[in-house]
Amino acid sequence: MALMALAAYAMQESASRGRRHPEPAHAYRSAYARDRDRVIHSRAFRRLESKTQVFTTRYSDHFRNRLTHTLEVAQIARTAAGALGLNTELVEALALVHDIGHPPFGHAGESCLDGLMREHPPGAGFDHNLHALRTVEQFEQRYLDFPGLNLTFEVREGIIKHSREYSAEEFPELAEYSLSLRPPLEAQLIDLVDEIAYNIADLDDGFEARLLDLPVILAEVPLFSEMYKEVDRIYPVARTKLKFNEANKRALDRLVTDLIEHTRTQLAASGVYGVEDVRRYSRRLASFSPEGTRHNIAWKKFLLAHLYESPAINEERDACVAALGELFRFYLEHPEKMPQFYFQQAQSEPRHRVVCDYVAGMTDHFLLRQHRELIGGKTE
Repeated sequence: MALMALAAYAMQESASRGRRHPEPAHAYRSAYARDRDRVIHSRAFRRLESKTQVFTTRYSDHFRNRLTHTLEVAQIARTAAGALGLNTELVEALALVHDIGHPPFGHAGESCLDGLMREHPPGAGFDHNLHALRTVEQFEQRYLDFPGLNLTFEVREGIIKHSREYSAEEFPELAEYSLSLRPPLEAQLIDLVDEIAYNIADLDDGFEARLLDLPVILAEVPLFSEMYKEVDRIYPVARTKLKFNEANKRALDRLVTDLIEHTRTQLAASGVYGVEDVRRYSRRLASFSPEGTRHNIAWKKFLLAHLYESPAINEERDACVAALGELFRFYLEHPEKMPQFYFQQAQSEPRHRVVCDYVAGMTDHFLLRQHRELIGGKTE
């Protein structure tokens, strides 16, 4: 079946800035398809299976982890990109790599590492996007001809730019990525799709874990309430969980549709034609409508207030994060306890940076096991 023609503002493979180490074209896979496949086959991608999204496996094996969340983002992103005429292979590669730099224990682990790194001047902190870039360029060692995965410029650029802006003054090492310009639309979609995916999934898992009550959700999440009332009117005697599932599915569809349609409207109004127009536009063009933005913000606020700060989650999370901090300080004092690759790096590079890179790459379970074996004490 012939591939759908891309929109003029889509990222064409023929316009790619290529790879850091040139390679011949593949006979039947595009450059972005090869990037996608390299990410999927990487060790860092596999480790996402054992990194916390919100809930550890103590709650249920059915709840999302960082890997299953990534797959959900990829599915939604590919749908949105196809509807907009964008390069779906590039979008899929970006979606699959977008969380590859996350450390153990979710955002709490990231905050802990950030604080630890700021104790060491110049205090650059920890940024999961920058760690992801180092992961695909340095730590993945799979090929004879080059270090890292040798991904295309556009995927590396998307790793950096998909969720935030970086200043050239503060991050001169990222100068090659033209930080004053916007990323292509394929990268712009990822952060918004990411928010949709985790909002929908976290509400589902929180309800399944019985940490969120349906009456409270209906009172404080307007979009979900609207969808649930529609479902309840059609299926008044159905099981509550099935009605919840249907309402959540309809809310997902509403948010994705809003993102697609508003982005399409923004593109038409902007007058952009090609990728360079998108890059030089004054703001990002992928966006929710004002109504979609309100729904998205309300959903996020609800989860922050009622789920992410839940004592049931915080108690275990705080113990795990404490173990992360103790292990970080242990390796600072005993770098020889790290694998040889990292120990050798620590002889020529700032030790705290090498320790951070090693700890950030760990899975939840491996970190707790290392903590127990090297430091002792109960961590599980």
